[in-house]
Amino acid sequence: MINTPLQPSLLERPRRLRRTEGLRGFLQETHLAPQHLILPMFVLDGHSTLEPISAMPGVFRQSLDHALEQGAAALELGIPAVALFPVLANPLKTPTGSESWNERGLFANIIREFKRQLPNLMLVTDVALDPYSSDGHDGLVSSDGEILNDETLELLCKMALTQAAAGADIVAPSDMMDGRIGAIRSALDAAGFQRTAIMSYSSKYASSYYGPFRTALDSAPRAGDKKTYQMDYTGGYREALRESRLDLEQGADFLMVKPALAYLDVLRVIRDHFDLPLIAYNVSGEYAMVKAASSAGYIDERKVVLETLTGMRRAGADGILSYHALEAARWLREL
Repeated sequence: MINTPLQPSLLERPRRLRRTEGLRGFLQETHLAPQHLILPMFVLDGHSTLEPISAMPGVFRQSLDHALEQGAAALELGIPAVALFPVLANPLKTPTGSESWNERGLFANIIREFKRQLPNLMLVTDVALDPYSSDGHDGLVSSDGEILNDETLELLCKMALTQAAAGADIVAPSDMMDGRIGAIRSALDAAGFQRTAIMSYSSKYASSYYGPFRTALDSAPRAGDKKTYQMDYTGGYREALRESRLDLEQGADFLMVKPALAYLDVLRVIRDHFDLPLIAYNVSGEYAMVKAASSAGYIDERKVVLETLTGMRRAGADGILSYHALEAARWLREL
């Protein structure tokens, strides 16, 4: 008989705590629920209109009546907020984006009607010139192609005031002009809108993941790109921390990282340095990749979406803008 030494006792066996579903659930550290989601919506003029966006299966440019139905469905599923983006006809677009502060225009009317019919649904409204600009940029463009920072701030303030007056709960500057948070906060407070919150796109990168979104709004730059005002994805954490600090000091109520999936490390760093609510934007390109892989049969869409959104929560996001929001909320109900 061959004598073999007994294996030393293993005092730590992490697998003990993964053994059953009950144990795994009991020790769950990261939670994803419908209340953590914000549903982005593209709203256009007209009635009974649903225009499919080819690169984003299941997402539509939709008229107000359909948008209100979708907003009601989101609220019923426990999604507390929608992020509204206007789809303007090209004849309404100008170099100054003047339609953006039209109190009787498409977007102001959409906001008023949402607030009238769905008063308990929080409205997050986009503040940037690109949906309204014939140049397709987030700011004014000079004759030689420069994006004019300070001259744009006044227009952003007019836009934010129009949205707040129409009933927006949260205005969300996505333009990345320097100083815009302080300018908008001052303008809102001076006009009596102290209760209107600001969700700053504080770390917004010049990303290739935005393609389907720009197709949806027909908002791609007509010339040049956005690299002089959106952040360089090859940068480190210092720039993101600086942008976040400046926006906090100027009065932001939320910080954001956009895109999310390739920037989870940035989310984590910002979460560790600032205590403002932090939002991740699960952008159109990320959505499109999941849909494409799922349609080809390469992945289980439901499992991948819930894992991805949970990863964003684990990285530090308090909330997530996601085109998957309605589907994810339904799936979470079934768990």
